[in-house]
Amino acid sequence: MAEEPTPLVQFQDLAVSYGLVQALDGVSGEFQPGPTGLLGPNGAGKTTFLKTLLGFLKPDRGRMTAFGLDPTRQPLEVRRRLGYMPEQDCHLPGMSASAFVAFAGELSGLPRDEAISRAHEVLYYVGLEEARYRNVETYSTGMKQRAKLAQALVHDPDLLLLDEPTNGLDPQGREEMLALIHDVATRRGMSLILCSHLLHDVERVCDNVIVFNQGEVAQAGTIKELTGPRRQVFDVRFKGDASAVLTDLKDLGGDWGQSEDGVRLFLPDGMGPETIFRLARECGAQVRYLRPGAETLEDVFLAALGHEIQS
Repeated sequence: MAEEPTPLVQFQDLAVSYGLVQALDGVSGEFQPGPTGLLGPNGAGKTTFLKTLLGFLKPDRGRMTAFGLDPTRQPLEVRRRLGYMPEQDCHLPGMSASAFVAFAGELSGLPRDEAISRAHEVLYYVGLEEARYRNVETYSTGMKQRAKLAQALVHDPDLLLLDEPTNGLDPQGREEMLALIHDVATRRGMSLILCSHLLHDVERVCDNVIVFNQGEVAQAGTIKELTGPRRQVFDVRFKGDASAVLTDLKDLGGDWGQSEDGVRLFLPDGMGPETIFRLARECGAQVRYLRPGAETLEDVFLAALGHEIQS
């Protein structure tokens, strides 16, 4: 029987505050090897968590370990094994991309010659080989994001921390960045934590997810488990007024949400399409279209945050 992999990061009853503002309030969990999403709305504590992991913030209480090390007591040892792509721009004015990435490599402990060599390799990997001698401040937003990813990768870290890596990108730029991150996680086999409020980004790249909300862990598990057939889901279009149908469905323990061209119905165990047709008939509405569906990560996210499903 195969042994369970050792978690890369573990945290227990972790609390971090900024003065009177409680950013993390007793969160507990772990990050296993592989790609994991850290989800949550803005202000949920995601960036605070990453900064604590990097040793930049000291917990008020609780404990965190990375690779068996305490980031508070051994911050340099931890940072050498982490690659960090921050949400905000981090380039130095007047530096070319090759110089900037090589400098990041030296800060992570690489000898100068190796840092320079690795900088050229990772800039080629992220698609900036032809622009590597240009100053980073002349880059477009997408190019700056790629340069940030390159500096996080240059020292071949054991764990990559990505804080909103698609921030500010147009749809094509987002897909290109996610394709790069997916390649890092699959072909290169690098473990990563993808911190985002964008559900599509996490679903595109990650196997596991932890949902933060108001400084607490709202949900955790594999995406497959969280989006599996926990409830019967149907995408439906009605003819006529369906408000009574939806009210009766709520009374039976179901729920509903808007979909692109109708409504999405969530039925408790033991109920199926026959319930929808019966309620429609009793309420004087007609079912014009019905298709089985599956819960998405967005459905799970909203439920974990305690929101009403309907928009």
